[in-house]
Amino acid sequence: MGSRWGINRTVGQIYAMLFLAEVPRHAEEISEALSLSRGSVSMGLKELASWKLVQLRHLPGDRRDYYETPRDVWAIFRTLVEERKKREIDPTLTTLRGLMMEPAADPADRFAQARMAAMHEQIELLTDWYDEMQRLDTERLLQLLRLGERVVKALEFKDRMLGRGKGQGLKEIDDGRD
Repeated sequence: MGSRWGINRTVGQIYAMLFLAEVPRHAEEISEALSLSRGSVSMGLKELASWKLVQLRHLPGDRRDYYETPRDVWAIFRTLVEERKKREIDPTLTTLRGLMMEPAADPADRFAQARMAAMHEQIELLTDWYDEMQRLDTERLLQLLRLGERVVKALEFKDRMLGRGKGQGLKEIDDGRD
């Protein structure tokens, strides 16, 4: 899974081991269990710590650093989403804002800026939704997720009652090709 989520194999193996462990593990245990060099384990743990996916623990009477993952899978999921947003979405929005601020010299530039504005609007809409979801406690978020298709059906029912076609009740982003 790690390589599909954009982390290297070693980091993925370390995380999997810590995630599945009942107790915190120290770097030497990880190194031995996964047949990895101590340096690879150290680098992997630093990367996981930078993503806030592992927590450092100290055990009484032991000077070694122990690592564990949060026990709450929702906390892990929220952390992953937040970190990806910070590393990928936020810089994209910043770049789009900067490009849209530049003066458009010709029709091709105006077209490009209109497309970037549409992309910016879409990403902003999703990040606003994400911010709302982050504010929900886990139980409320689970309730919302379990609603699933029932929300879509309710919106379609409302559209039928108001005499609208399917999906016309939602604002769609215009790509300028009408």
